[in-house]
Amino acid sequence: MEIKRSGSQPSGKGSADYFTGTVRIDPLFSPPDPARVAMALVTFEPGARTAWHTHPFGQTLIVTAGCGWVQRDGGPVEEIHPGDVVWFPPQEKHWHGATATTAMSHIAVQEKLNGSPVTWLEQVADADYRR
Repeated sequence: MEIKRSGSQPSGKGSADYFTGTVRIDPLFSPPDPARVAMALVTFEPGARTAWHTHPFGQTLIVTAGCGWVQRDGGPVEEIHPGDVVWFPPQEKHWHGATATTAMSHIAVQEKLNGSPVTWLEQVADADYRR
């Protein structure tokens, strides 16, 4: 058994290579091999969002605060709220983040393939982000 105590892992900033705007990433858990799951609490300030990306085994988002937007490639931008659970299937190109005026936090749950839970793609253009 392993307990990760609150505050025992430092918060990180979302890299400008993969995020637009101010994003804080608080790691929750990433157990050692052979487990593949990784979890983080991600907080997006208004206007902040991920770049387009995919996950080898899919991704689940559990919205915990605020108001956000999600979009899969070719689909509409959809609004998400606390208590919503979003599932992106394996390899589905998507992005997620805060709305233009409201911050949003979610717990992200994904599995790693060969040590990586994500493949990062291009940034979401401002014109595509605006609803």
